Amino acid sequence: MEKQPDINKFLYQKYDYRGKFTPENLVFNANLQEFAAHVSYICDLETLGKLSAEGAYNQISELWQQLERSYVELGFNSEK
Repeated sequence: MEKQPDINKFLYQKYDYRGKFTPENLVFNANLQEFAAHVSYICDLETLGKLSAEGAYNQISELWQQLERSYVELGFNSEK
């Protein structure tokens, strides 16, 4: 019997982090990758007419706010 691929690994692919390693950088990179994947799916749904432009904007705006909160909570200086 052939092993079924893990759907989450397929849909939410993670890539190795290659920047300067700190635990905070690694966590933020994972959050950024998740943000990018979700934005891509939202854009696809809007393009297919399954989601309104306003709905897509609102969802992306909420995801952006979550990403900004994670950035601040991880101790990065947002005033650079």
